[in-house]
Amino acid sequence: MQNSPAVEVVGLVKRYGAKTAVDGLDLQVARGTLTAVLGPNGAGKTTTIETCEGYRRPDAGTVRVLGLDPVADAGRLRPRIGVMLQSGGIYSSARAEEMLRHTAKLHAHPVDPALLVERLGLGSCGRTPYRRLSGGQQQRLSLAMAVVGRPELVFLDEPTAGLDPQARHATWELVRELRADGVTVVLTTHSMQEAEELADDVAIIDGGRVIAHGSPEELCRGGAEDTLRFSGRPGLDLDSLLKALPPGSAASETGPGNYRVEGEVNPQMLATVTSWCAQHSVMPERIAVERRTLEDVFLDLTGKELRA
Repeated sequence: MQNSPAVEVVGLVKRYGAKTAVDGLDLQVARGTLTAVLGPNGAGKTTTIETCEGYRRPDAGTVRVLGLDPVADAGRLRPRIGVMLQSGGIYSSARAEEMLRHTAKLHAHPVDPALLVERLGLGSCGRTPYRRLSGGQQQRLSLAMAVVGRPELVFLDEPTAGLDPQARHATWELVRELRADGVTVVLTTHSMQEAEELADDVAIIDGGRVIAHGSPEELCRGGAEDTLRFSGRPGLDLDSLLKALPPGSAASETGPGNYRVEGEVNPQMLATVTSWCAQHSVMPERIAVERRTLEDVFLDLTGKELRA
């Protein structure tokens, strides 16, 4: 079983009346990895995750979490997973530390709640009712409740939404430690930086399907990653430059005095371009290698910005 996926979704379909929220979605999450799920609003990512958590029944397809059916085997699965909802799931009048200690008592070998209170900066609001906590404090309490039971797998829905930079980085460190301890983490996020910083794999969902899946490096490979830009005087002899570059390269003037070179960008190409400039008495005012970002990939695939 340790070689089987922690999460395996095959052909998942979920409808709400006439609307199909998830349309034949496939997704695998390897054990001991951290997978970030990205998608524009309405893409189907929340419905997919809630189905994996056992809160929704699929209309078609199969879902297995730690080898179990999240609905039929809920009693066996729940002690093994942690769930952080974006909102709800906590009694509004319960005090923060009281709620965390209650959650800890539901598990056989919980983390000491006091450690999480200190780690996530909840000490000052331990006796404050949930409804009076700030949005960031509510997020940190929800995260603490998700991990206090030492889960094998944890689902985190927007774990750093509304957090200040200090709290966000503290959360990232806790998530990294979970991953280092072998816990499988599935998180949804609207932060491209968060996905790039934390994820082993990224799944991009749009239109109810996974349209791209791979490591951040794999998804960002190609396109603008293979672009070198420099500036000089207008009207340079690019045919001469192309003769000096490896076969398959391309060069163009994108604007007066602004040049783009495409191909396999490596130290040799950079040296070739700078040597060519020296031979033709060209002083590059600016030279840069462009790296494609996860946001570039997301925009290319969906045509939409990722917004909370």
